Amino acid sequence: MNFLSITRLAVAAVAFAIASAGANAATGLSSARSTNEPISPTSVSYRSVSVDGLNIFYREAGPKNAPTLLLLHGFPTSSQMFRNLIPLLADRYRVIAPDYPGFGQSDMPSQEKFKYSFDSLAEVIDKFTVAVGAKNFALYLQDYGAPIGYRIAVAHPERISAIIVQNGNAYDEGLDNEFWTPIKTYWKNKSEANAAKLRPLFEPAATKWQYTEGMRDVSHVSPDAWTVDQAYMDRPGNKDIQLELFYSYGTNPGHYPAWQAYFRKYQPPMLIVWGKNDKIFPPAGATPYLRDLPKAELHLLDTGHFALEEDSVVIAKLMRGFLQRQLKAGKPPKASDRGNSGAN
Repeated sequence: MNFLSITRLAVAAVAFAIASAGANAATGLSSARSTNEPISPTSVSYRSVSVDGLNIFYREAGPKNAPTLLLLHGFPTSSQMFRNLIPLLADRYRVIAPDYPGFGQSDMPSQEKFKYSFDSLAEVIDKFTVAVGAKNFALYLQDYGAPIGYRIAVAHPERISAIIVQNGNAYDEGLDNEFWTPIKTYWKNKSEANAAKLRPLFEPAATKWQYTEGMRDVSHVSPDAWTVDQAYMDRPGNKDIQLELFYSYGTNPGHYPAWQAYFRKYQPPMLIVWGKNDKIFPPAGATPYLRDLPKAELHLLDTGHFALEEDSVVIAKLMRGFLQRQLKAGKPPKASDRGNSGAN
């Protein structure tokens, strides 16, 4: 099967997953909403906007004048990881989920034309928020989304209304485990021999493992998820890009003191929803947040790294209560106020 065929299958899988998300939302929404609170149909728009000459793809749903949620995905996925969550939130919030350069449907320039680093990704997403008119927003951060989102938060603390972190690290304790040992070795010595030990993490077995390890019931995890991610990963040149980002991840621990100082100074409202069976970012990285944010809400869920695959309804319920308390959203806007905004 050639790359074009794989890509077409991936796109079809995404479409099917999005349709399934709507069905899942309908069946699970009663537990995610207040008693007698009406549910209005929501639709997801698929848009793109130019940022520094790069085509940045994003999913958007919800009322254009509602409080904004910016959902930042992890590795090796894209905004498709939020396909189940978006319909559970978009009746009340403007939900925006972009793909980073080199991920999903966004442009994937060569390394000669774009520096793949967390500084660069954060800069692009920062400018993306301006391009789509997101002046203030709550952040949902998972995996790679954490170092990207925290860079933005430190640069613009006045723009951050709240933070939801799900298996996204900001403390040394979160990297003190077996998974990170060969990656830390690569940070110290960027040799081909050390790189070779990491390349299996870009192959199908590892991608599937991230989705299935630690899950209560693997039958609840759609194979579409890792199939789509792997199709993007298998694009010519992408694995070298991902390897460069593995190396760049080594710059993140140096930012931890600044991020923690931001937590202590600004005390952003934080909801921590964490798959406690995650072998990449275990709970050792979740509990330290409480040192700097004693009012943060912590929920350890019996699931794995991609907790939304199994617990999207649970997380949506927790988010709705948390955001209602923190953002004072009040009643949803009238039907006449609904719609999407952003660049086409």
